[in-house]
Amino acid sequence: MKSVPEAAIVSTINLDDVNAHLREIISGLNPGEAMVIVEAGQPLATLTRTGRNRWPCAAGSAKDTKHWMADDFDAPLEDFA
Repeated sequence: MKSVPEAAIVSTINLDDVNAHLREIISGLNPGEAMVIVEAGQPLATLTRTGRNRWPCAAGSAKDTKHWMADDFDAPLEDFA
């Protein structure tokens, strides 16, 4: 059995609480964050939220969005004159 390094353990939770609130527990974890599930004070399992599978933005998703740019956007900066 692979043990979890102490630095990676964020918190522990009782098995009964996991059974009652699993969805809320998982949604409260950050990617890579671990939580140890215990019963009678003994660790049973480690719950770790996985990272993202894809980037939240898709290429071209802002193509129909209106953008504003200052008229002097590409003018030389005074500091570099």
